[in-house]
Amino acid sequence: MMLTQTKLTLILDKRLAQSHQDIENLEASVTQLKIKYHELTQLFNQASAAIGIISELTALLPQTSTEICAALESIFQFEHCSIVDAKPLQEVKQLSPTHPLIQVANQLVPFLKQEETITNTVISRLMTEPSGGSDAEGYWLWKDAYEALEAAQVMLIQKQGQELFNKFDHSKALEEIERIHRLCLTHTRRSETSIQLQQFSTPLPLSYIASIAAQITPDDLVLEPSAGTGILASFAHISGAQLLLNEICPKRRGILSELFPNTPVSGFNAEQIDDYLNPEYRPTVVVMNPPFSASPKMAKRNQFATLKHLNSALFRLLDGGRLVAITANWFSPLNYEWCESFIKLQHSAKVVFSGGIEGHVYAKHGTTIETRLTVFDKSPSDNLGVFDNCFDATFSLSDLLKYVKIFMPERQTPTDTPLAGVKEKALTERTAIAIAINHPSKDVLIQHKTNQLQSKSEHQKAPRVKNFCTGDVIELPYTIRDWNGNNHEISDALYETYEPQTLLIEGATEHPSSLVQSAAMASVAPPKPSYKPRLPKRLINDGILSSAQLESVIYAGESHSKFLKGNYQIDDTLDIVSVAPEDAQQAVQFRRGYFIGDSTGVGKGRQVSAIILDNYLQGRKKALWISKSDTLLEDARRDWKALGGNPDQIVSLSHFRQGEPIELTEGIIFATYATLRTEAKQGKKSRVEQLIDWCGKDFQGVIVFDEAHAMSNASSEKGKRGMKKPSLQGVAGLRLQNGLPNARVLYVSATGATTINNLAYAQRLGLWMSGEFPFASQADFVAQMEKGGIAALEVVSRDLKALGLYTARSLSYEGVEYDILEHQLTEGQIAIYNAYADAFQVIHQNLEAALEATNITSPNGKTRNRNAKSAARSAFESNKQRFFNHLITSMKCPTLIKSIEQDFSNGHAIILQIISTDEALLDRRLADIPTSEWNDLQIDITPREYVMDYLMHSFPVQLHEVYTDEEGNEYSRPVTDSEGKPVFCSKALRQRENLIERLGLLPAVPGALDQVVQHFGYENVAEVTGRSKRIVRETKGGRERLALQKRSGSANLAETQAFMDDKKRILIFSELEFRLNNSRNCLS
Repeated sequence: MMLTQTKLTLILDKRLAQSHQDIENLEASVTQLKIKYHELTQLFNQASAAIGIISELTALLPQTSTEICAALESIFQFEHCSIVDAKPLQEVKQLSPTHPLIQVANQLVPFLKQEETITNTVISRLMTEPSGGSDAEGYWLWKDAYEALEAAQVMLIQKQGQELFNKFDHSKALEEIERIHRLCLTHTRRSETSIQLQQFSTPLPLSYIASIAAQITPDDLVLEPSAGTGILASFAHISGAQLLLNEICPKRRGILSELFPNTPVSGFNAEQIDDYLNPEYRPTVVVMNPPFSASPKMAKRNQFATLKHLNSALFRLLDGGRLVAITANWFSPLNYEWCESFIKLQHSAKVVFSGGIEGHVYAKHGTTIETRLTVFDKSPSDNLGVFDNCFDATFSLSDLLKYVKIFMPERQTPTDTPLAGVKEKALTERTAIAIAINHPSKDVLIQHKTNQLQSKSEHQKAPRVKNFCTGDVIELPYTIRDWNGNNHEISDALYETYEPQTLLIEGATEHPSSLVQSAAMASVAPPKPSYKPRLPKRLINDGILSSAQLESVIYAGESHSKFLKGNYQIDDTLDIVSVAPEDAQQAVQFRRGYFIGDSTGVGKGRQVSAIILDNYLQGRKKALWISKSDTLLEDARRDWKALGGNPDQIVSLSHFRQGEPIELTEGIIFATYATLRTEAKQGKKSRVEQLIDWCGKDFQGVIVFDEAHAMSNASSEKGKRGMKKPSLQGVAGLRLQNGLPNARVLYVSATGATTINNLAYAQRLGLWMSGEFPFASQADFVAQMEKGGIAALEVVSRDLKALGLYTARSLSYEGVEYDILEHQLTEGQIAIYNAYADAFQVIHQNLEAALEATNITSPNGKTRNRNAKSAARSAFESNKQRFFNHLITSMKCPTLIKSIEQDFSNGHAIILQIISTDEALLDRRLADIPTSEWNDLQIDITPREYVMDYLMHSFPVQLHEVYTDEEGNEYSRPVTDSEGKPVFCSKALRQRENLIERLGLLPAVPGALDQVVQHFGYENVAEVTGRSKRIVRETKGGRERLALQKRSGSANLAETQAFMDDKKRILIFSELEFRLNNSRNCLS
């Protein structure tokens, strides 16, 4: 039975009424750029039921299907996306990439010439002819029609633009171009691609103004990184310039090739345009309208998209060239959110103009978003924080043109010339390679593999190791003596003077500083050894190794010459060790280890090097040195070199790729615990397996676990919230020990026995499962020790020493005196302190007011957003404490400097420790100063920068909206606009700006480190802080000035040596873990 047209309409209206409200809410925003794709998807889902009915009706009445599709499309104001799923309508046909669009564009040009308005009907008719069907039938998209219309505008400018500009002045020409623009159709529909890539071409009149701002000449090479349909490029084209065009969309790229046939057109992501273009191509002008907040492979908004496009284009621009950018209005040097980014940009390119543009300029392109025209000249700014000719206001096009003509400076002369003959060149070699990556051929893959193998070979090439400088090698001579506790009277002190208790080493010198050991450790003596190390004679005769250090070498060798009692089986994972009978298959014995628990000043690094050297001279020429961080590699090389070794013999494990064999026949592999814990991945062996393969299963060399406490928690332990998993580093350390049972394991840590669990990694001491101690397992040991507490741990340490497995010595503080240096605040300092205290009181008051203004707290003080309030207050308190700590330290410096001068007169050397270097503050201040002025600075580094940073980044300014949950509880959440940008509270912003202004008026107080260095001169101060740069006081031409001095990565070692050699009399350091045992002449 056939339905009448009236019934069809009624059914359609009835079904569509269910989603009428939602469609009405979205109808206005669907024509705007801000609409989000997921909102459209939601709309289509809501209308799916109606579409099903339509599908059935069109099957019954095929003659009315076109009308139904047109009606539904009119309601949704979107291309055929819903209707194409309805059957039996024809599927969407794949349009030929460009030809039909260029054909339509050619037909549209006469309309523009004759000033005829282009309507939907005209466009629909012209698009339907070459496509073979209508848009409702899925043969073409309205987005294609809009791009054909844009192409027609480009054609018109190419044909008549020069005549137009010769005939009229700029203002009149703009009026004519605006008249042409008004003839065009308004874009009311979007495609998925256009939304995803933010494809909004530059309006024709705005493109004209951009070309005027660019001041393009026939001598220019003009790059447009996001060329779209070529509207911006068209004005550069008629100016006679050569073009370089880039467009990521294939369809638009095809249009560009048709419109600009002699111009290279590439298809890269313009965020990295500088990385892809041929290095020889250096444009003198860049005109660009990049996506405001979209990246091709990001499904969410990318707020840094514009900045990335701009940065890459500026890198490519020739020095002295000009860049003209059309961006969102918020991307402005006057916008505090982006001010710092523009300051960074001004290091290489100066902002010469920036003006806002009214939203209606883009109305024909389907949006009313406000935009901005910003112009850069590629030369560093003399004042990074100053932006010339920048206007916060938004202008109409006519006013914008006036401002451009008045305020736009003349272009500079480029320092070089662009590559000639771009028009005749094909795509660059670099371009061809980049395109080939997307669809690599067999040859490309083979070449890539060859390069990869070459790279791997270079990466893994082992350093050439020179011969070891040993000299005469002797067996260390020593004599045994009896010790029964009566040799030395034990006092009531906590520490006793240390000396070797059971042996006397012939010719050995005493340690440079007096050593002590705890009274408990002094009450027992180690066993009488029989092992005699082999070492170069000069190490003893020249005092390079002290008697205390040589004693460790002897006892380590003694322990390593024996095995733990019992036999053990190890599973394939190297995680599980179990006791096994002697005749068990694959049963192993573990070689005993040794633990050096010495504190700072005893020289653990030299003891480690001496133990490795002893084994090296006995033919065991492979060793592993595991430590805390890569920075300790140089310390290890220094200690090894001090004994006559070649520093190149110590090679970092990071020099070799994971999973690949280590191509060293001998040497010391240095690795960090972080590297050691790297698991197997992607078919590559773990780092532990890699080291075991290099050493070999029967490896008998030395494995040093330096800073062994980094392997703490090697086993599961009970925490406040249940069992805690073992640390990955601890597990990796145990696996390495289990995988090499014959290895000579050496543990080194000043804090190795501070807690029970810190000994869980030291299985080679035989504390459990060995019969030497009454503990059946590691877990049993930990449990029993926890019951006994510190006393039990002390007993274990003493017993380990008695067995010859452990030693722990420290520098003696005998003769060390301390005094309190009191600083009396001056009236001026009191006034400064009070001023800052008042400022912080005001900040605190404004913080509470801002929390309320932003709805984080309610007027009655109730918390609406606990996390936001906690973050704001926590940031405030931490910055406050940090600031006043710096302020008080800086104020004490005058008295400190007087005390240092007095100590100088008494012939003393001075060691200072500080907590912070203020390098981060220095970097921020230098960013505001041209590099040309760094040799004559007028700068104050003050801790108030910390407070400035807090106000700019942590002070609550984002508005929160209040809502209630199902139970009526009141909460708040951050407010964002339709683009996902935060909405700010005006009151909180005003409060913040006032606070920043008030803080900037307070006096500056220089940091403590700079006061000391500048007062005594860097020639007299050994700075061991890790700073990469500092401000020093210099005298040139009879005038004192402050200059920036850069410091190398090895500066700390050189500075320390200068202090030890008495070339500098002050040493100042900032790291708590700084160790003074860097030289055998330890401080005494």
